Amino acid sequence: MLILTADEIKKVYTMQDAIAADKQALKIYTEGNSEVPLRINFDMQKGQSLFMPAHIKGSDIVGIKIVSVFPDNPALGKPSVPAQVLLLDPQTGEVCAMLDGTYVTQLRTGAVQGAATDLLARKDARRAVLIGTGGQAVSQLEAMLTVRPLTDVAIFDIDSEKAKQFTEEMKRRFEHFSTNFYYSQDLDQDISRADIITSVTTSKVATFNGENVKPGTHINGVGAYTPEMHEIPSDIVKKSSIRVLDTKEGVFAEAGDIIDPINQKLVSKDDFLELGNLVMNSTLCRENDQQITLFKTVGTAVLDVYVGYDIYLKAKQKEIGLTI
Repeated sequence: MLILTADEIKKVYTMQDAIAADKQALKIYTEGNSEVPLRINFDMQKGQSLFMPAHIKGSDIVGIKIVSVFPDNPALGKPSVPAQVLLLDPQTGEVCAMLDGTYVTQLRTGAVQGAATDLLARKDARRAVLIGTGGQAVSQLEAMLTVRPLTDVAIFDIDSEKAKQFTEEMKRRFEHFSTNFYYSQDLDQDISRADIITSVTTSKVATFNGENVKPGTHINGVGAYTPEMHEIPSDIVKKSSIRVLDTKEGVFAEAGDIIDPINQKLVSKDDFLELGNLVMNSTLCRENDQQITLFKTVGTAVLDVYVGYDIYLKAKQKEIGLTI
C-alpha cells in the first residue's frame, strides 16, 4: 500500500492535472458509467464520521473518502476535519493507496471550479473576485489563475483582517502568475468590473448583489452545501443564460442557492445542465460574450476517487510516497 501526504501529492500532481481529471470524472458520471451510493453518516460522542464511496465502472476503480468532523481535536493538536482517501487495486481488490483526503478534497474542489471556468468564462476574462478566504480559498484562486491569465483579483471576506492577511499570503504564493491581488474595499464596485466571480462561503444569505453583475460574467458557487445555505443571489440564478451543476442529484438535494429559486419557480430543474454535458458537447458552452453563466458544485465522491487514483498512478511512476 502506498501512503501519500499532501506535500508528496504536490510533487507529482498539478492543478492542471486535477482540472483535466475532474472533467473526465464528471463526463463518466454523466454518461452513467459510475456508481455513487449515498454517503453514510455516523453520529459519534465526539463528532461524526462520513463515508463516501464511488466506483468507476469501465476501469473498475473503487475507493472511499472518509471524513470526520471532531470539533475538540485542535485541543489535542489534531485537525478538526481529518480525511483520507482509500483506493483499491482493480486487479486484486486490496487497498493499494491511502491519500491525504483533506488535500485531495481541496484540490478536486478547486479543479472542478477551474473546469467550469475554463468551459464557461469568456476567453478574454482578466478580472476576478474571490469571496471567502477559508480552507478552500487557495485552491479556488489557483484554479482561476490556471485557466485564465488574470490581471487583477479582488479578495473579500466578512472578516476584513483575515482577508487582508490572506491577500498578502497569495501575493507571495502566486507571484509567478504576475497577477495583482488586492483586498476588496468596495465589493459592489469590484463585482461590477469582474469577468469571473467565485464565492466559497457557508453563508445563509447572498454574498454579493446580483444587480451589479455585468453581462458576460461567469459565476461559481462553491461554498454553500446545505439547503439552509444560500450564497448565490436568486436573481442571478434566474438571469443566467447557462446554468451548470457538477451533479444534478447532489445540487438539487443539498444546495440552498439552487433549491430556493426552484421552489420560488424562478427556474425549473430542466433549466440546468451537468458539467459532464459540456465536456461531451462543446456547443452547450458559452455562445457569446454577453451571456451570464453560472456553475454550482457540492461535490461527489467520483471526483475524490478518480482524481485520487490518477494521483496514485503518477506517484507510483515517479516512486514518490511511502510503501508499506
